[in-house]
Amino acid sequence: MQISEEQLTEIGMTWGVSALILYMLFIIWNLARKSNAGRFGTFVLFFVLAFGMLGFIAKNIIKWFFDME
Repeated sequence: MQISEEQLTEIGMTWGVSALILYMLFIIWNLARKSNAGRFGTFVLFFVLAFGMLGFIAKNIIKWFFDME
């Protein structure tokens, strides 16, 4: 079985970027824990730093919802 460039790109963008997002969430959590940010500070860190990831997640949800390829 041979994987085309388009399939490899799709796999990389879906699983690779998802893994990086999880790693970035771990980094944000670790930063909040080590800086003793408290509940509000942790919320602000997650909201501000993770806001950019929302676009990637929203794009995949919109593609799934409208059944786009």
